[in-house]
Amino acid sequence: MTDKSSSSSDGGASLLRNGLGLAGVVLAGGSLFSFLLLFLFDMLASAPSPYVGILTYVVTPAFLLGGLALMALGAAWQRWKLKRATGAPPPMMIIDWSQPRHRRKVIGFGLGVMGFLLLSVMGSYHAYHLSESVEFCGETCHTVMKPELVTYRQGAHARVSCTECHIGQGASYFVKAKISGAYQLYAVAFDKYPRPIPTPIKHLRPAQDTCEQCHWPRKFVGNLDRTYDYFLGDEENTPYSVRLTLKVGGADPARGPLGGIHWHMNVGNRIEYIAIDEKRQEIPWVRVTDSQGVVTVYRTAEFTNRIEDFEIRTMDCMDCHNRPAHRFNTPNDAVNRAISLGKIDRAIPHVKTAAVEALTGEYETEEEALRGIATQLAEAYPDDSRINAVINVVQEIYRSNFFPEMKADWRAYPDNIGHQNWPGCFRCHDGRHKTADGRRTIKADDCNTCHVILAQGAGGELNTLTPGGQPFRHPGDEIEGLCTDCHDGTF
Repeated sequence: MTDKSSSSSDGGASLLRNGLGLAGVVLAGGSLFSFLLLFLFDMLASAPSPYVGILTYVVTPAFLLGGLALMALGAAWQRWKLKRATGAPPPMMIIDWSQPRHRRKVIGFGLGVMGFLLLSVMGSYHAYHLSESVEFCGETCHTVMKPELVTYRQGAHARVSCTECHIGQGASYFVKAKISGAYQLYAVAFDKYPRPIPTPIKHLRPAQDTCEQCHWPRKFVGNLDRTYDYFLGDEENTPYSVRLTLKVGGADPARGPLGGIHWHMNVGNRIEYIAIDEKRQEIPWVRVTDSQGVVTVYRTAEFTNRIEDFEIRTMDCMDCHNRPAHRFNTPNDAVNRAISLGKIDRAIPHVKTAAVEALTGEYETEEEALRGIATQLAEAYPDDSRINAVINVVQEIYRSNFFPEMKADWRAYPDNIGHQNWPGCFRCHDGRHKTADGRRTIKADDCNTCHVILAQGAGGELNTLTPGGQPFRHPGDEIEGLCTDCHDGTF
């Protein structure tokens, strides 16, 4: 190599001999070392950690790129200084393949580039899967997503990843989700997020693209046998059970008779509606298109608006199964279940009412709630040692269903399955939705359309089944009206 080439080589190396360049070398070298070390920890860990994943595949690569950028800026700065000092730009680097030293440098540089690209691909791959993981979605944001994570882990879809429902397949929805996620990161960082997180989620992907990838929409389900156990709020915590046949049915005439709850599925029929509130609890207008194409419109007498002024939504799975993975149990249901499983001793007088009252107190934090529950129950039963076990169970119910920091519990999230604590079915089946001529009404009083009560009561009453069904007997006094006129989740 000539003197000129030697000076060029040295000059090229000296381009990094300034503050910016050296800072970039240190930052890039430290980031690369940190990435390799964290990558090793992540590979050897017994369980994935979202924090290690974020550091490994998001934070350290960002610092590495920052270091490389500083090196480039340092080199550009040094070239500008040399040009200003000499009046001419530094000579271009000359590579002489006959020189072993040059060959070693080129080969080393090539291997470095290949290694960097390999690490970039590997890091990008792991970063993608990290951002798709349940741990990333649920644990990274701590308090914000705690209600969703806790209820998800105890729900029926605990083995289905968050993204399979919230994003689904395809690049377009993935990009939309990441754009939305960028704002969510901003909201968390600057405490701009609402409490509780509002539902239903706007622009959620249609159920046909997510739910129906696992749940076969054309399957004929038929009837299901279910028993619901309740306990009254009297001194004896009197049991009262209802055993019924749920007419799930189906909507595909090729696989079974049309009818039952799944008649509403978008297979043989198309149901559209207008909701005038954010939570879709007030539905004054319904349009039904049957398998022959016959269209029937129902509306309440109060709804005289132009339908063009509203969003017309096509009914899908999520309109009834609106809490498939994040269900917040009401205090009444949670305590009923604990008593039926023997976790709460039914022999303790008024324990059902006491437990529900302790759960529904006004608390600002979970820590305050747990102390309040223990204090309230201990004071209510000062001489009963059995209350200690009850306190533990009630506290666990609270931890699983109440999140005061996020103002999240059953009151914030309507559950449209059934019609006891929320209108649910009676959003449409209330007897008030009629055709324009008034001749047809969406059924409201025929309970046997969706279920048949086989037995109800306690003890021997549950052993005598009535296949043809029996009218519902309300425990205590008979009451007219909707369940939600009295029931609010606390009894």
